[in-house]
Amino acid sequence: MKRGFYTVMAAQFFSSLADNALLIAAIALLFELHGPAWMTPLLKFFFTVSYVVLAAFVGAFADSMPKGRVMFVTNAVKIAGCALMLFYNYFALLGIDSHLVILASYAVVGLGAAAYSPAKYGILTEMLPPRQLVVANGWIEGLTVASIILGTMLGGALIDPRVSALLLSIDLPRIETGIETAPEAAILVISLFYLIAAAFNLRIPDTGARYHRQPRNPVVMIGDFVDCFTTLWRDKLGQISLAVTTLFWGAGATLQFIVLRWAERRLDMPLSQSAILQGVVAIGVALGAVLAGRLVPLKNALHVLPVGVAMGVAVMSLIFVTWMPLVYFLLILVGALAGFFVVPMNALLQHRGHVLLSAGHSIAVQNFNENLNILLMLALYALMIRANFGINTIIVLFGTFVSLTMLLVIRLHKHNQSQQDSLHLIGMEKN
Repeated sequence: MKRGFYTVMAAQFFSSLADNALLIAAIALLFELHGPAWMTPLLKFFFTVSYVVLAAFVGAFADSMPKGRVMFVTNAVKIAGCALMLFYNYFALLGIDSHLVILASYAVVGLGAAAYSPAKYGILTEMLPPRQLVVANGWIEGLTVASIILGTMLGGALIDPRVSALLLSIDLPRIETGIETAPEAAILVISLFYLIAAAFNLRIPDTGARYHRQPRNPVVMIGDFVDCFTTLWRDKLGQISLAVTTLFWGAGATLQFIVLRWAERRLDMPLSQSAILQGVVAIGVALGAVLAGRLVPLKNALHVLPVGVAMGVAVMSLIFVTWMPLVYFLLILVGALAGFFVVPMNALLQHRGHVLLSAGHSIAVQNFNENLNILLMLALYALMIRANFGINTIIVLFGTFVSLTMLLVIRLHKHNQSQQDSLHLIGMEKN
């Protein structure tokens, strides 16, 4: 791998670490303010909505300048959202609901993340040949998952009473920070990790890739996005990989909150401890991602589709366990199955998107689909919580949906192959 690839990895790690730690801190802040339970998944909803609303524009933005510069600017937007969350009390004085301020602040972080993503993934196709994309994605996804593990653990540790008491005891002479609660202290610490990510962003080399002048007319940009959207969905390889990654990210975002509620209701764990279980799932994803990078070449990416069916079944088995060693085993298994089938699909989608479109535009289409599904699945989950569905019922519905959807994707792939052999296109470069 080129040296610049490792700089991209470091930048992604610290930025994602802060995103995930901030989610736990924001949940704790909502709890501190006695927010309703159904509002918790709306944090992720508000974070994700920018990916959908701005999908037509972030691809053009990512292709308008060197990707490292894009990552630096968008990481700065995340810092602004993180800082804004600390001022919820001041907005309350203006009559603005504190819960809404927290949701809006995390939405600003999501705005930065939405524009960050096309640059983060797009630079891989500029920097590396197709044969290295599965390996690169294995590393990126593995490191991203490591950041989820450590981020959720960091967030949980920072709101732990012992750690928060130590943080709150720190007194800066002649400086009144206004930090009075454990979540606020955690958010202040988390902002430092965004600053570290910014330092790495500045070190990312310019790949030299340049695209035609990007349009600035919103109507033209939306038209271009629609063309890219239909192009990728009509491609026989693109539609399969896009369907799988869309399902994976929607399911993964929802699973985060399912695990938290399951740990609370079935295992009697507080938030600071249940956040660690999210990290256990992420360990599995990292293992699966690394295995996929080593064992699955790009040309065999579609062979992993049945693993997605198995993941749905593994999720449903959670309703039968409370013994902690078995809990850890099943959560790692669920994560490993997820990582093993999504990494080759992600690499295939990036490759086809780069061949058919451009780096930034293809990732923007991918993000739009994936995050639209996240919004839909989180909205359904919030509705089920508000309707007082039992956690076991939610888990069974979730696992059944994942397995049945993957079976439909497998059937679509077999139908496509019976009509026209498109597998020979895997690995071919852009003309």
